[in-house]
Amino acid sequence: MKILVTGGAGFIGSHLSRRLLADGHQITILDNFSPQIHGENAALQADLQDVARLVRGDVCNSDLWAELLPLHDAVVHLAAETGTGQSMYQVARYEQVNLSGTALLFEHLVRGRGYGIQRVVVASSRAIYGEGAYTCANHGLVYPLPRPVADKKDRRFDPLCPQCQRSCTPAPTPESAPLQPSSFYGLTKQVQEQMTLMFGQVLGIPSAALRYQNVYGPGQSLENPYTGILAIFSNLAREGKTIQVFEDGEESRDFVYIADVVEATAAALTAPLSGCYALNVGSAARTSVIEVAQAINAFFGGKSEIKVTGAFREGDIRHGFADLTRVNGVIGYQPQWSFGDGLREFLKWASGSQSSSGGFDQSLAEMREKGLLHG
Repeated sequence: MKILVTGGAGFIGSHLSRRLLADGHQITILDNFSPQIHGENAALQADLQDVARLVRGDVCNSDLWAELLPLHDAVVHLAAETGTGQSMYQVARYEQVNLSGTALLFEHLVRGRGYGIQRVVVASSRAIYGEGAYTCANHGLVYPLPRPVADKKDRRFDPLCPQCQRSCTPAPTPESAPLQPSSFYGLTKQVQEQMTLMFGQVLGIPSAALRYQNVYGPGQSLENPYTGILAIFSNLAREGKTIQVFEDGEESRDFVYIADVVEATAAALTAPLSGCYALNVGSAARTSVIEVAQAINAFFGGKSEIKVTGAFREGDIRHGFADLTRVNGVIGYQPQWSFGDGLREFLKWASGSQSSSGGFDQSLAEMREKGLLHG
Protein backbone atom coordinates (compact mmCIF):
# COMPACT_ATOMS: atom_id res chain seq x y z
CA MET A 1 0.00 0.00 0.00
CA LYS A 2 0.87 3.67 -0.26
CA ILE A 3 0.66 4.83 3.35
CA LEU A 4 0.66 8.38 4.72
CA VAL A 5 2.12 8.53 8.24
CA THR A 6 1.54 11.85 10.01
CA GLY A 7 4.09 12.54 12.72
CA GLY A 8 6.17 9.91 10.96
CA ALA A 9 9.50 11.45 11.95
CA GLY A 10 8.67 11.07 15.63
CA PHE A 11 9.29 8.21 18.02
CA ILE A 12 6.47 5.83 17.10
CA GLY A 13 6.27 7.08 13.52
CA SER A 14 9.91 6.42 12.65
CA HIS A 15 9.83 2.89 14.09
CA LEU A 16 6.56 2.18 12.30
CA SER A 17 7.82 3.59 8.99
CA ARG A 18 10.84 1.28 9.08
CA ARG A 19 8.60 -1.71 9.66
CA LEU A 20 6.17 -0.78 6.90
CA LEU A 21 8.99 -0.14 4.43
CA ALA A 22 10.47 -3.54 5.26
CA ASP A 23 7.06 -5.05 4.50
CA GLY A 24 7.16 -3.52 1.02
CA HIS A 25 4.83 -0.54 1.48
CA GLN A 26 5.50 2.94 0.09
CA ILE A 27 5.65 5.53 2.87
CA THR A 28 5.06 9.28 2.91
CA ILE A 29 5.97 11.00 6.17
CA LEU A 30 4.23 14.26 7.06
CA ASP A 31 5.94 16.02 9.97
CA ASN A 32 6.50 19.59 11.16
CA PHE A 33 9.54 18.71 13.32
CA SER A 34 8.22 20.40 16.44
CA PRO A 35 11.20 21.71 18.49
CA GLN A 36 9.62 20.41 21.71
CA ILE A 37 9.87 16.87 20.35
CA HIS A 38 12.84 16.99 17.99
CA GLY A 39 14.98 19.70 19.61
CA GLU A 40 17.35 21.20 17.04
CA ASN A 41 17.40 18.02 14.94
CA ALA A 42 14.90 18.96 12.23
CA ALA A 43 15.81 16.12 9.89
CA LEU A 44 14.52 12.68 9.07
CA GLN A 45 16.66 9.88 10.48
CA ALA A 46 19.39 8.85 8.07
CA ASP A 47 18.10 5.34 7.37
CA LEU A 48 14.72 6.75 6.29
CA GLN A 49 15.93 9.63 4.13
CA ASP A 50 16.36 7.78 0.85
CA VAL A 51 13.51 5.28 1.23
CA ALA A 52 10.57 7.34 2.49
CA ARG A 53 9.12 10.49 1.00
CA LEU A 54 9.22 13.40 3.45
CA VAL A 55 6.74 16.26 3.39
CA ARG A 56 7.57 19.03 5.86
CA GLY A 57 4.32 20.47 7.01
CA ASP A 58 1.56 20.68 9.57
CA VAL A 59 -1.64 18.66 9.92
CA CYS A 60 -3.44 21.98 10.39
CA ASN A 61 -2.63 22.88 6.77
CA SER A 62 -5.76 22.09 4.80
CA ASP A 63 -3.98 22.28 1.45
CA LEU A 64 -1.58 19.50 2.43
CA TRP A 65 -4.43 17.11 3.23
CA ALA A 66 -6.02 17.95 -0.13
CA GLU A 67 -2.73 17.24 -1.90
CA LEU A 68 -1.73 14.05 -0.08
CA LEU A 69 -4.91 12.07 0.59
CA PRO A 70 -5.71 11.23 -3.07
CA LEU A 71 -2.22 9.76 -3.49
CA HIS A 72 -2.48 7.15 -0.72
CA ASP A 73 -4.28 3.95 0.21
CA ALA A 74 -4.10 4.30 4.00
CA VAL A 75 -3.46 6.88 6.72
CA VAL A 76 -1.76 6.40 10.08
CA HIS A 77 -2.48 9.58 12.03
CA LEU A 78 0.10 9.90 14.82
CA ALA A 79 0.77 13.66 14.77
CA ALA A 80 -0.36 15.23 18.06
CA GLU A 81 0.64 17.29 21.05
CA THR A 82 1.11 14.76 23.84
CA GLY A 83 1.92 16.37 27.20
CA THR A 84 -0.77 15.52 29.76
CA GLY A 85 0.24 18.26 32.19
CA GLN A 86 1.04 20.83 29.53
CA SER A 87 -2.39 20.36 27.96
CA MET A 88 -3.99 21.78 31.08
CA TYR A 89 -2.62 25.27 30.39
CA GLN A 90 -1.86 25.30 26.66
CA VAL A 91 -5.45 24.43 25.87
CA ALA A 92 -5.81 26.25 22.55
CA ARG A 93 -2.61 24.69 21.19
CA TYR A 94 -3.78 21.17 22.00
CA GLU A 95 -7.21 21.87 20.55
CA GLN A 96 -5.70 23.21 17.33
CA VAL A 97 -3.30 20.35 16.65
CA ASN A 98 -5.17 17.36 18.02
CA LEU A 99 -8.73 18.28 17.11
CA SER A 100 -8.60 20.74 14.23
CA GLY A 101 -5.85 18.77 12.48
CA THR A 102 -7.91 15.59 12.68
CA ALA A 103 -11.07 17.43 11.63
CA LEU A 104 -9.30 18.53 8.44
CA LEU A 105 -8.37 14.91 7.68
CA PHE A 106 -12.01 13.86 7.76
CA GLU A 107 -13.34 17.01 6.10
CA HIS A 108 -11.20 16.21 3.06
CA LEU A 109 -12.11 12.53 3.13
CA VAL A 110 -15.81 13.49 3.10
CA ARG A 111 -15.25 15.95 0.25
CA GLY A 112 -13.49 13.28 -1.78
CA ARG A 113 -15.87 10.51 -0.68
CA GLY A 114 -12.91 8.76 0.84
CA TYR A 115 -10.70 9.03 -2.25
CA GLY A 116 -9.02 5.62 -2.41
CA ILE A 117 -8.32 5.35 1.32
CA GLN A 118 -8.81 1.76 2.45
CA ARG A 119 -7.80 2.08 6.12
CA VAL A 120 -7.42 4.81 8.76
CA VAL A 121 -5.49 4.17 11.98
CA VAL A 122 -5.32 6.90 14.61
CA ALA A 123 -3.20 7.05 17.77
CA SER A 124 -5.55 7.35 20.71
CA SER A 125 -4.50 7.03 24.37
CA ARG A 126 -5.34 5.35 27.62
CA ALA A 127 -5.73 8.90 28.95
CA ILE A 128 -9.33 8.85 27.71
CA TYR A 129 -10.26 6.48 30.57
CA GLY A 130 -9.20 8.74 33.40
CA GLU A 131 -8.68 6.51 36.42
CA GLY A 132 -9.88 3.42 34.56
CA ALA A 133 -11.12 0.16 36.06
CA TYR A 134 -10.98 -1.02 39.67
CA THR A 135 -12.51 -3.90 41.59
CA CYS A 136 -14.61 -3.22 44.68
CA ALA A 137 -15.30 -6.05 47.13
CA ASN A 138 -18.92 -4.92 47.33
CA HIS A 139 -19.70 -3.72 43.80
CA GLY A 140 -17.38 -5.63 41.47
CA LEU A 141 -15.90 -3.74 38.52
CA VAL A 142 -16.16 0.02 39.07
CA TYR A 143 -14.79 3.16 37.46
CA PRO A 144 -13.76 5.80 40.01
CA LEU A 145 -14.13 9.49 39.26
CA PRO A 146 -11.09 11.82 39.25
CA ARG A 147 -9.48 12.02 42.68
CA PRO A 148 -10.36 15.14 44.69
CA VAL A 149 -7.50 17.61 45.25
CA ALA A 150 -8.29 17.67 48.98
CA ASP A 151 -7.73 13.91 49.23
CA LYS A 152 -4.40 14.12 47.45
CA LYS A 153 -3.27 17.02 49.64
CA ASP A 154 -3.96 14.75 52.62
CA ARG A 155 -1.89 12.01 50.90
CA ARG A 156 -4.95 9.87 50.27
CA PHE A 157 -3.91 9.03 46.74
CA ASP A 158 -5.89 5.90 45.92
CA PRO A 159 -9.33 6.25 44.29
CA LEU A 160 -12.39 5.02 46.15
CA CYS A 161 -15.34 3.04 44.89
CA PRO A 162 -17.78 5.60 43.43
CA GLN A 163 -20.71 3.71 44.98
CA CYS A 164 -19.63 2.92 48.55
CA GLN A 165 -16.55 5.15 48.95
CA ARG A 166 -14.44 2.22 50.11
CA SER A 167 -11.02 1.11 48.94
CA CYS A 168 -10.81 -0.71 45.62
CA THR A 169 -8.11 -2.56 43.69
CA PRO A 170 -6.73 -1.65 40.22
CA ALA A 171 -8.06 -3.90 37.44
CA PRO A 172 -7.32 -4.18 33.70
CA THR A 173 -9.34 -1.54 31.87
CA PRO A 174 -11.45 -2.82 28.94
CA GLU A 175 -12.45 -0.75 25.93
CA SER A 176 -16.03 -0.77 27.21
CA ALA A 177 -15.01 1.39 30.20
CA PRO A 178 -16.68 4.80 30.47
CA LEU A 179 -14.62 7.61 28.98
CA GLN A 180 -13.88 10.17 31.69
CA PRO A 181 -10.51 11.81 30.94
CA SER A 182 -8.89 13.85 33.69
CA SER A 183 -6.69 15.98 31.38
CA PHE A 184 -7.42 18.10 28.33
CA TYR A 185 -4.97 15.92 26.38
CA GLY A 186 -7.14 12.92 27.24
CA LEU A 187 -10.25 14.80 26.16
CA THR A 188 -8.70 15.66 22.78
CA LYS A 189 -7.83 12.01 22.27
CA GLN A 190 -11.37 10.96 23.12
CA VAL A 191 -12.83 13.32 20.52
CA GLN A 192 -10.13 12.43 17.99
CA GLU A 193 -10.87 8.72 18.18
CA GLN A 194 -14.62 9.27 18.11
CA MET A 195 -14.19 11.30 14.92
CA THR A 196 -12.21 8.41 13.45
CA LEU A 197 -14.77 5.76 14.31
CA MET A 198 -17.75 7.89 13.26
CA PHE A 199 -16.38 9.00 9.89
CA GLY A 200 -14.99 5.53 9.26
CA GLN A 201 -18.54 4.22 9.52
CA VAL A 202 -19.99 7.06 7.43
CA LEU A 203 -17.45 6.59 4.63
CA GLY A 204 -17.24 2.81 4.84
CA ILE A 205 -13.51 2.90 5.63
CA PRO A 206 -12.40 0.24 8.13
CA SER A 207 -10.70 2.20 10.92
CA ALA A 208 -8.94 1.62 14.21
CA ALA A 209 -8.30 3.94 17.16
CA LEU A 210 -5.41 2.45 19.10
CA ARG A 211 -5.47 3.33 22.78
CA TYR A 212 -1.73 3.26 23.43
CA GLN A 213 -0.64 2.89 27.01
CA ASN A 214 2.74 4.38 28.11
CA VAL A 215 4.96 3.78 25.07
CA TYR A 216 8.73 3.70 25.58
CA GLY A 217 11.88 2.49 23.88
CA PRO A 218 14.99 3.51 21.93
CA GLY A 219 14.46 6.63 19.88
CA GLN A 220 11.96 8.38 22.13
CA SER A 221 12.56 12.05 22.76
CA LEU A 222 14.94 12.81 25.59
CA GLU A 223 14.37 16.53 24.96
CA ASN A 224 10.64 16.72 25.68
CA PRO A 225 10.09 17.26 29.44
CA TYR A 226 6.31 17.03 29.21
CA THR A 227 6.01 13.32 28.43
CA GLY A 228 7.77 10.09 29.31
CA ILE A 229 8.97 9.53 32.89
CA LEU A 230 11.51 6.98 31.65
CA ALA A 231 13.25 9.67 29.61
CA ILE A 232 13.02 12.18 32.46
CA PHE A 233 14.35 9.76 35.08
CA SER A 234 17.17 8.50 32.83
CA ASN A 235 18.35 12.07 32.16
CA LEU A 236 18.39 12.83 35.88
CA ALA A 237 20.10 9.55 36.82
CA ARG A 238 22.87 9.99 34.27
CA GLU A 239 23.58 13.46 35.62
CA GLY A 240 23.43 12.34 39.26
CA LYS A 241 20.56 14.71 40.01
CA THR A 242 17.75 14.04 42.45
CA ILE A 243 14.91 11.99 40.99
CA GLN A 244 11.66 13.42 42.32
CA VAL A 245 8.80 10.95 42.44
CA PHE A 246 5.27 12.31 42.72
CA GLU A 247 2.64 11.16 45.20
CA ASP A 248 3.89 8.20 47.28
CA GLY A 249 5.68 6.44 44.42
CA GLU A 250 3.18 3.59 44.33
CA GLU A 251 1.26 5.00 41.35
CA SER A 252 1.67 2.66 38.41
CA ARG A 253 1.54 2.56 34.62
CA ASP A 254 1.27 0.04 31.80
CA PHE A 255 4.62 0.54 30.01
CA VAL A 256 4.45 -0.94 26.51
CA TYR A 257 7.63 -1.38 24.47
CA ILE A 258 7.89 0.28 21.07
CA ALA A 259 8.33 -3.01 19.19
CA ASP A 260 4.98 -4.23 20.50
CA VAL A 261 3.33 -0.93 19.57
CA VAL A 262 4.70 -1.21 16.02
CA GLU A 263 3.37 -4.77 15.72
CA ALA A 264 -0.08 -3.69 16.86
CA THR A 265 -0.18 -0.69 14.54
CA ALA A 266 1.02 -2.67 11.53
CA ALA A 267 -1.60 -5.32 12.27
CA ALA A 268 -4.32 -2.66 12.50
CA LEU A 269 -3.33 -1.55 8.98
CA THR A 270 -3.36 -4.98 7.37
CA ALA A 271 -5.78 -7.15 9.37
CA PRO A 272 -9.05 -7.98 7.54
CA LEU A 273 -11.23 -5.45 9.38
CA SER A 274 -14.84 -5.00 8.32
CA GLY A 275 -15.76 -2.20 10.70
CA CYS A 276 -14.36 0.39 13.07
CA TYR A 277 -12.76 -0.44 16.41
CA ALA A 278 -11.26 1.16 19.50
CA LEU A 279 -8.47 -1.12 20.72
CA ASN A 280 -6.15 -1.11 23.73
CA VAL A 281 -2.43 -1.52 23.06
CA GLY A 282 -0.45 -2.29 26.19
CA SER A 283 1.66 -4.85 28.02
CA ALA A 284 -1.11 -6.30 30.25
CA ALA A 285 1.00 -5.48 33.32
CA ARG A 286 1.65 -2.46 35.50
CA THR A 287 4.81 -1.18 37.16
CA SER A 288 5.02 1.35 40.00
CA VAL A 289 6.84 4.62 39.42
CA ILE A 290 9.14 4.02 42.40
CA GLU A 291 10.20 0.70 40.84
CA VAL A 292 10.98 2.51 37.61
CA ALA A 293 13.06 5.15 39.39
CA GLN A 294 15.02 2.53 41.33
CA ALA A 295 15.74 0.41 38.26
CA ILE A 296 16.92 3.38 36.20
CA ASN A 297 19.07 4.75 39.02
CA ALA A 298 20.69 1.33 39.55
CA PHE A 299 21.47 1.00 35.82
CA PHE A 300 23.40 4.29 35.89
CA GLY A 301 25.35 3.47 39.05
CA GLY A 302 23.00 4.67 41.77
CA LYS A 303 24.34 8.24 41.76
CA SER A 304 20.97 9.93 42.31
CA GLU A 305 18.88 10.40 45.41
CA ILE A 306 15.32 9.20 44.89
CA LYS A 307 12.99 11.56 46.72
CA VAL A 308 9.31 10.69 47.14
CA THR A 309 7.82 14.16 47.40
CA GLY A 310 4.09 13.74 47.92
CA ALA A 311 3.60 16.40 45.23
CA PHE A 312 1.01 15.78 42.54
CA ARG A 313 -0.08 17.23 39.21
CA GLU A 314 -3.59 17.97 38.05
CA GLY A 315 -4.57 15.55 35.30
CA ASP A 316 -2.48 12.59 36.48
CA ILE A 317 -4.15 9.27 37.17
CA ARG A 318 -3.24 6.82 39.93
CA HIS A 319 -3.01 3.44 38.18
CA GLY A 320 -3.63 2.11 34.73
CA PHE A 321 -3.21 -1.05 32.71
CA ALA A 322 -5.00 -2.45 29.71
CA ASP A 323 -7.30 -5.38 29.16
CA LEU A 324 -6.07 -6.87 25.87
CA THR A 325 -8.89 -9.33 25.22
CA ARG A 326 -10.53 -7.34 22.42
CA VAL A 327 -7.34 -6.35 20.59
CA ASN A 328 -6.16 -9.95 20.60
CA GLY A 329 -9.44 -11.10 19.08
CA VAL A 330 -9.67 -8.35 16.44
CA ILE A 331 -6.09 -8.10 15.15
CA GLY A 332 -4.28 -10.89 16.99
CA TYR A 333 -2.10 -8.57 19.08
CA GLN A 334 -0.19 -10.12 21.97
CA PRO A 335 2.71 -8.23 23.62
CA GLN A 336 6.08 -9.95 23.42
CA TRP A 337 8.26 -7.68 25.57
CA SER A 338 8.46 -7.68 29.36
CA PHE A 339 9.11 -4.35 31.04
CA GLY A 340 12.49 -5.51 32.33
CA ASP A 341 13.74 -6.52 28.89
CA GLY A 342 12.38 -3.39 27.23
CA LEU A 343 13.80 -1.10 29.92
CA ARG A 344 17.29 -2.54 29.42
CA GLU A 345 17.10 -1.88 25.68
CA PHE A 346 15.90 1.67 26.29
CA LEU A 347 18.60 2.43 28.88
CA LYS A 348 21.39 1.00 26.73
CA TRP A 349 20.27 3.32 23.95
CA ALA A 350 19.83 6.31 26.28
CA SER A 351 23.31 5.86 27.74
CA GLY A 352 24.77 6.67 24.31
CA SER A 353 22.56 9.70 23.74
CA GLN A 354 22.90 13.24 25.01
CA SER A 355 21.03 13.88 28.24
CA SER A 356 19.08 17.06 28.90
CA SER A 357 17.25 17.47 32.22
CA GLY A 358 17.01 21.25 32.32
CA GLY A 359 13.65 21.35 30.58
CA PHE A 360 12.07 19.21 33.29
CA ASP A 361 12.65 21.86 35.96
CA GLN A 362 11.13 24.43 33.62
CA SER A 363 8.06 22.27 33.04
CA LEU A 364 7.52 21.90 36.80
CA ALA A 365 7.87 25.66 37.28
CA GLU A 366 5.28 26.28 34.56
CA MET A 367 2.79 23.91 36.17
CA ARG A 368 3.36 25.37 39.63
CA GLU A 369 2.85 28.89 38.28
CA LYS A 370 -0.47 27.83 36.76
CA GLY A 371 -1.62 26.21 40.01
CA LEU A 372 -1.50 22.71 38.50
CA LEU A 373 1.36 21.32 40.61
CA HIS A 374 0.68 20.89 44.30
CA GLY A 375 3.12 20.17 47.11
